[in-house]
Amino acid sequence: MYNNFKKLFKILLPILIGLFCVVYSFKKISFSDFSQYFTKINYLWVSAGIMLGALSHISRSYRWKFLIEPLGYKLGFINSTLTVFSAYLINYTIPRAGDVARGTMISKYEKIPFEKAIGTIVAERVIDILCIILIIIIGLITEFNRISEELFSIISTLNLSSILFIIISFFLISFFLFLFLSRFNIYKKIISFFRGLSDGLMVIFKMKKRNEFILHTMFIWLMYILMFYVTSKAFSELHEIGFLQLMISFTLAALSIVFSNGGIGIYPLAVEESLGWYGVQSATGLAFGWVMWLSQTMMVIIFGGLSLFILPFINRNKSI
Repeated sequence: MYNNFKKLFKILLPILIGLFCVVYSFKKISFSDFSQYFTKINYLWVSAGIMLGALSHISRSYRWKFLIEPLGYKLGFINSTLTVFSAYLINYTIPRAGDVARGTMISKYEKIPFEKAIGTIVAERVIDILCIILIIIIGLITEFNRISEELFSIISTLNLSSILFIIISFFLISFFLFLFLSRFNIYKKIISFFRGLSDGLMVIFKMKKRNEFILHTMFIWLMYILMFYVTSKAFSELHEIGFLQLMISFTLAALSIVFSNGGIGIYPLAVEESLGWYGVQSATGLAFGWVMWLSQTMMVIIFGGLSLFILPFINRNKSI
């Protein structure tokens, strides 16, 4: 019964977080102020952002073969691309369910053992984590003054009793959380996580075509950042916001995706809050966040849906 509750909790929690963020967002601004942006933005820039997002997924599909080949298997590019798009779509239902489905489909159609396929997907995720950490570090260095100003302004609004309350609450919550999680050997999972980062990094140095893998990785994340930057050009109000400032917003938005299915609700809110640091109005930031999220989601739904439909047909002679 506990396992069933745990599974249900994992499914419902991201959905509830997303719904809460949607309600919270529209309590801050009027819907009329928000909706006006959808009639005046330049959709050519939005379309360009969608194309860049699709290119990143296609590059990811091609990069996958560099992880598969050292295992002694060949990965077809068409099947790789279709399963990647399918996985992104499935992730909108249950977080990370797409990764399992991706491993299952490629195992079925390319005759690659499931555990080996999953292993390469895990290695991919580890590389992604390392990339986002690198982007965070770059953002912290380049925008250190702005970030520190925001932190100090928040702290300055608090009185001594509030600060003490936050500190004590933090330690109490951390203590009880540690006691609760220790029952589930959470420390072993943390050690396993960092060991996984190390193993994932070593995979790059062990592969024969590591230079090609690194170039594709750089290209994937460059496309992610550029699709965010290019889409911002659809809003005349954001033309004065610099590339590095938008990269900070992109980073926070990318991190927010892990908290709800596909980032629904929380992604636009993260964009709005971060752009607010640079004087962007809440309605503008929120509208841009929703345009970013909706455009990329629409791309995933269309290409992912087509991929799920096409896969069985082109592999009808391969299926088990």
